[in-house]
Amino acid sequence: MQTHLDTALAALSDPTRRAVVERLARGPATVTALAAPHDIALPTFMRHLKVLESAGLVRSAKKGRVRTCHIEPAPLMEIQGWLEWQRRVWDNRLDKLAALAEGINRSTS
Repeated sequence: MQTHLDTALAALSDPTRRAVVERLARGPATVTALAAPHDIALPTFMRHLKVLESAGLVRSAKKGRVRTCHIEPAPLMEIQGWLEWQRRVWDNRLDKLAALAEGINRSTS
């Protein structure tokens, strides 16, 4: 069973999609503006947007013939929370390893 976190991380595994999220972090943009820096066909780019939308990272709205995309911060906050939890776990493990190494160092001196 795939979680929201799994879906969001999978969506961000592609550099084109990460670039889109990074651009949208600065504010809304049209599909045309988002696609411009990428050397791929528009239908291929649209598939990338669909993945981001399916993951809940991006939403878009069409007004007339123009589709504008906006970032959705909630999945990014979930990723940030998970990364912070991982950092705390590893900081704790490394602190214990350092204490163990220090204890061994003292006992051999």
